[in-house]
Amino acid sequence: MLLTLLGIAVVVIGLWDMYHSLLHPSGTGAIGGRVQSGVWWISRRTGHRFGSAVGPGSMVTVVVLWVVLQGVGWALVYLPHVPEGFTYSPGVDPLNYPDPVDALYISLVTLATLGFGDVVATDPWIRLATPLEALTGFALLTAALTWFTQIYPPLSRRRSLALELKFLAEVDYAAGIAQEDPVTATRVLDGLAAEVAKARIDFTQHGETYYFQEEDPSLSLARHLSYALELRDRAAGASSPRVRTSARRLGLALEQLGATLREDFVVSGEGPEEVFAAYAADHLRDTGR
Repeated sequence: MLLTLLGIAVVVIGLWDMYHSLLHPSGTGAIGGRVQSGVWWISRRTGHRFGSAVGPGSMVTVVVLWVVLQGVGWALVYLPHVPEGFTYSPGVDPLNYPDPVDALYISLVTLATLGFGDVVATDPWIRLATPLEALTGFALLTAALTWFTQIYPPLSRRRSLALELKFLAEVDYAAGIAQEDPVTATRVLDGLAAEVAKARIDFTQHGETYYFQEEDPSLSLARHLSYALELRDRAAGASSPRVRTSARRLGLALEQLGATLREDFVVSGEGPEEVFAAYAADHLRDTGR
């Protein structure tokens, strides 16, 4: 009974973490989030030697952990019933294998939905449990594939924002924004505010994307985000009320993004300036242009 309850608890913990990582609005599971931050910490201490492989590598590590939790959890459920609760094919002698190894083998084969047929459950309760594990394995595979495909839109939006800020910095747009045509300046500032707000939502719902290191500096939001603060400050001194209003909107969006980064990732800094500097340092990107 204790082994069964422990196994069920392990299975539920793994499924709960999958739910919070993939379906919950927070976008981060307690276990998966710590694993990813741990992988990032190791990468940071080694100077991000593995570059852009860190983000995908941390996600693969989390998926492997989910597989281990499900495999071990169901193995604990099967263990009290091995070998009496199963029928073995001719040529397979259960006495040749330790019971824990046999239970883990049955669990992994069932989880992967391989269906070798060399070991078949005969115990009534276990016969009900094995299809449930197979469904769990199918859900795990689908969830992993979905997780990997859903990160690319947030990454594309972040890179697009980084490029836009880079281009504005290269033409020194902030220097003349106070004298710019109010309609044009307002459109630029409002567009940036909308993109910054999207970046904040992406960090909230797809926290795993924070751990993607950009090899191309021009695509690094960590490097170029500080220029949005300069645009905000210069536009705040414009004579046009419309431009000043747009500057305040951009400032609010930047403050909210800074709060999200501080609470969930960099855990340092007070205002947006300090948080963005910590964000750049965490990604080993200076803010020089």
